[in-house]
Amino acid sequence: MRKVAAAGFAKNIAGRKLGRAGGRFRPAWLRVWTLLLLAISGPIALGAEPMTPIPGEHRVKVRPFPEGLDWLNTPRPLQWADLRGKFVLLDFWTLGCINCIHIMPELAKLEEAYPDELVVIGVHSGKFSAERQSRSIGDAIARFRIAHPVINDAEFAVWNQYAVDAWPTLVLVDPEGYVVWARSGEVTFEQLDTLFKRLVPFYDRQKLLDRRPLKLAQKAEEYDSPLRFPGKVLADEAGGRLFIADSNHNRIVIASLDGKVTKVIGAGTIGASDGTADAAQFNQPQGMALWEGNLYVADAGNHLVRKIDLSTGTVATIAGTGRQSRELPPFVGAPNALKTPLSSPWDLLVHNGQLYIAMAGPHQIWRMKLDGTAIGVYAGNGREDIIDGPLAPRRPYQLGFSSFAQPSGLASDGQWLYVADCEGSSIRAVPFDSSKRVRTVVGTAELPRARLFTFGDVDGLPPQARLQHPLCVAFYRQQLYVADTYNHKIKRVDPATGETRTLSGTGRAGRSDDPAEFNEPAGLSAAGGKLYVADTNNHLIRVIDLDDGNRVSTLALTGVARPK
Repeated sequence: MRKVAAAGFAKNIAGRKLGRAGGRFRPAWLRVWTLLLLAISGPIALGAEPMTPIPGEHRVKVRPFPEGLDWLNTPRPLQWADLRGKFVLLDFWTLGCINCIHIMPELAKLEEAYPDELVVIGVHSGKFSAERQSRSIGDAIARFRIAHPVINDAEFAVWNQYAVDAWPTLVLVDPEGYVVWARSGEVTFEQLDTLFKRLVPFYDRQKLLDRRPLKLAQKAEEYDSPLRFPGKVLADEAGGRLFIADSNHNRIVIASLDGKVTKVIGAGTIGASDGTADAAQFNQPQGMALWEGNLYVADAGNHLVRKIDLSTGTVATIAGTGRQSRELPPFVGAPNALKTPLSSPWDLLVHNGQLYIAMAGPHQIWRMKLDGTAIGVYAGNGREDIIDGPLAPRRPYQLGFSSFAQPSGLASDGQWLYVADCEGSSIRAVPFDSSKRVRTVVGTAELPRARLFTFGDVDGLPPQARLQHPLCVAFYRQQLYVADTYNHKIKRVDPATGETRTLSGTGRAGRSDDPAEFNEPAGLSAAGGKLYVADTNNHLIRVIDLDDGNRVSTLALTGVARPK
């Protein structure tokens, strides 16, 4: 999905085919509506205020929801008659999209601010084939703590009703069932709140609001593990330690390589507080890097990089402001990491005393000095794409330089930084020697078009080899190991030739050791002839014994419980 700057960090799919959404038929009524909005409001600009709502004669009546949709996170399917008297905000999203993830907390704030006036309905129109399964969407609902109904729009029926062409897109329906506002791209709570502060009094005066609760709450999902959606894992062979990002418990679990937990860092509550091991807070931490007695943590939900002193367990923030960056990234570097906003740092790696960051939000690789005196873009021009070339320009979006698509995992052989570039289903190689160029090990960079929409589950040599949304890569014994997340597999890739072979996994989502099954594995690390896997949607750590026929077992963690 390419970034459309004019749409405010939207991901656009115009001109491609996707199931029955190919060709993107735009109904006449919506063509008129779109032209009317543009005539009144002008084009949507990056960072612009939301379009002015236009209650009255120009409103467009919604159509009934298509029949046969799978409704999740609600006790029953809803019809527009059920929603009469409420504002309804349709959120078109796909679960692997970082831009969609970014607006989820903004929508949660809006739901909290207008609990009696607003109903948010997620419309999940999945990009990847694995994302169109209701089971995967249900896991995403739990992982992202979504509290509103979600439609599995696998055939893009609702998407086409509203002529949507980008993720995320918001469409607002008023209490009488008319579309009054729409916007593609990331939107903040403050922008939405400004909109609702204009709309709610207007409809209140007309006595059109029904503030009675709809009672759509669902019981929380049960799970039988002390972990909750572990995102990444880091094995320390020299120290005999295993570091686990227990992402949805907002903590770091430290164990021996055989699963005996020795320490937990983090109170288990969402927050960004520094301090002692039992008081510090995280928000969905992801990748980690170990260097000279310190553990560095990509605190993705807080848009921070944290440092844990392993001798004391004390947590300190070393990069980021705590607010998502909505600014142009520092291509020429910034002198103070604590004053530089970040956007979804997802994985970390230390090389020659510098910290490399997979910055998923702006689709780039960043680099910072460990003392925090310099931080900035190392690779990627900021365009969401799979393009090989020189590392980075000195100004944003400049053509002729490398492009990435939501980088989410890092590994290294000492000469190259290997990147799991998930939205392009590719593994990239970034040189530490700045005179060399970014190259693609396996993936879609050579395609003339549809680079972000070409994926699959195909072993072999490039260009035939295919992955589907890989979230992590590890380098071990001169091989790359890839968490082929949406294919529910672990694969082995030759870094020199790109030859790709399935190591473990049937391709079906499951949690069996024999035959080996995984459910969206997202983290990998190797030590002592074993590959440790963060089996995210199973809430488990799995172990692949590379010296015993790739036998798979489930690591039994002892000495740890769920946070209270």
